[in-house]
Amino acid sequence: MGSAVIDGLQGGVVVSCQPVPGGATDTIGFVVGFARAALDGGACGVRIEGVARVAAVCAATDRPVIGLVKRDFADYPVRITALLEDVAGLAAAGAAIIAVDATRRARPVPVAALIAAVHAAGRLAMADCSDIGDARAAVAAGADLIGTTMAGYTGGAVPEGPDLGFVRAAAGLGVPVVAEGRFNTPALAGAAIREGAMAVVAGSAITRPENVTAWYAGAIAAAWPQAVLAIDIGGTKTSAALVERGVIGRRVLVATERAAGPVAWLDAVAGATAGWAYEGVAAAVSGVVQEGRWSAVNPATLPVPEGFGLVAALEERFGVAASALNDAQAAAWGEYRYGAGQRRDMAFVTVSSGVGGGVVMGGRLWRGARGLAGHLGQIPFPGERLEDVASGFGVARAAGVADARGAVGHAAMGEMVAVLARGLVTMQAIVDPEVVVIGGGLGLSGGFIGRLEAALLAHPVALRPRLAAAGLGGDAGLVGVADHHGLAA
Repeated sequence: MGSAVIDGLQGGVVVSCQPVPGGATDTIGFVVGFARAALDGGACGVRIEGVARVAAVCAATDRPVIGLVKRDFADYPVRITALLEDVAGLAAAGAAIIAVDATRRARPVPVAALIAAVHAAGRLAMADCSDIGDARAAVAAGADLIGTTMAGYTGGAVPEGPDLGFVRAAAGLGVPVVAEGRFNTPALAGAAIREGAMAVVAGSAITRPENVTAWYAGAIAAAWPQAVLAIDIGGTKTSAALVERGVIGRRVLVATERAAGPVAWLDAVAGATAGWAYEGVAAAVSGVVQEGRWSAVNPATLPVPEGFGLVAALEERFGVAASALNDAQAAAWGEYRYGAGQRRDMAFVTVSSGVGGGVVMGGRLWRGARGLAGHLGQIPFPGERLEDVASGFGVARAAGVADARGAVGHAAMGEMVAVLARGLVTMQAIVDPEVVVIGGGLGLSGGFIGRLEAALLAHPVALRPRLAAAGLGGDAGLVGVADHHGLAA
C-alpha cells in the first residue's frame, strides 16, 4: 500500500481540512464537506485532525488521508500525534498516513517509537519537522515522508512566508518531501515543487474562511487612504489640511514668505498644525519633484534651491512617511479621482498666475522621466514660454495692468486665450485624453472656458479637446497629493 499511496500524492496538493478550533466550521460535517470539495477540485489527498473526523472522512472517500491528533500537554511543547494511543486510534479510523511531531523537543514518547508504532499498524509515517536536523533524525528513525510542517513554529516570531530553503535541503535526503507551512498561494506551492517537494499541503488559504477574510480585510485596510496632512505651497500662501478619503477636514492657511526659503515654509506649517493627528504628510509644490528632491522650473513663480530634499525635510519635521508632487500633477490626480475627470483618461490644465498641468492615463499619474509630464506652460513659444503669454501674469503684463482681472476686454486677453488654445490642441494631438479639465483662478473665472472653446473652433475638429471645469476648485491639489500619498510612499 505504501508505494501506491505515495505515488498517488506525487505532484499534487493535499488540503488540510482543519477548522479554526471553536469556529463556525468546527464540526465533523463541515470537515467532511471541506474534504469532499477539495477532492472534487483536484486535491490528491487531505490532512485531517482528530480520530472521529478521520473516520468520517475515510468513510466518505477512498483517497489518501493524512491523519493526526493534536493535544496540549502541560510538560511538553509538542502537540501533533505525541502518544502511542493516538497512533492506534488514527490507524483504526483508516488514515493511510499518520503525521507525528518529529521535532527535537521534549516529548512523552520518542519519535522512533511513534514511527515504529505507525509501521506496526501498517501505515506510512509522516515526520512533521522544523529544520533539516529534525529531518535527518526522522529519516534515521524510519520516517516514510518528511513534512516541513513545523518550520517557523518552534520558537520566536513566525515568518511571513514558507521555508523554501528547508524544502530544498530536505529534498536531498532521499525521502519524499511534503511542503507544508504558509504555502498559502498557488505561486508558493509551485515554488515548493520546483525546490524538490513531492506534494504541497495547503490549509488556511482553502479551509479557514476566517483567516482568508482577515487577509482581505487587512489588505484593504492597509490600502484604504488614511488621514494625510496635505500641504500646498503657493507663491504667496501655503494651505495645509487633513484629508481622508478625498474629504478635507481641518485646514489652515499661512503666508509663504518668498525670501525665507523652503525650510522656513515647512516650519511655519509645522507650527500651524501642531497637535493634529495624521498617518502621513504629502506636499504639492510648483516646479519638479524627482526622487524626493524639489527644483524650480520657473524661479519667478517660487524660488527654490536646486534639488532641495523636500521629502526628507517633511519627514524630519512631521515624523511620518512623506511624499511630494508637482502641484498641477497633484491637482490632476485629485480631479481624476474625485472631480471632473471621473476616472477617465484626462489632462488637467491650471490657468492662474502661471500655467501648469498634469496627465492621468490608464489610471496612472504620468510624471515622466524628469517629472515634467503635463507641464503645458513650459512649451516653447516664440522667444518665451507659453505661460509667459497665456497666464495671469502674462496677460497683465501685456495689458499694462496690475492683474489679469484688469485685462478683461483688452486685446491681450484675446491673444492669451488663442495661445492657450494652441497649447491645448498640441496636448490633444500628443496625449489624446478623453477630457481636459480646466482649473486655476483664471481658468475658472466667469466665461473663461467659453472663450477658450470659441478659440478652439479655429482648429481642426479632431484636435479640439473636450473641456470640463475643475470640480474641486482650489482644493484639487490638496485632495490629489493626499490621495496619491499611498501610491508614492
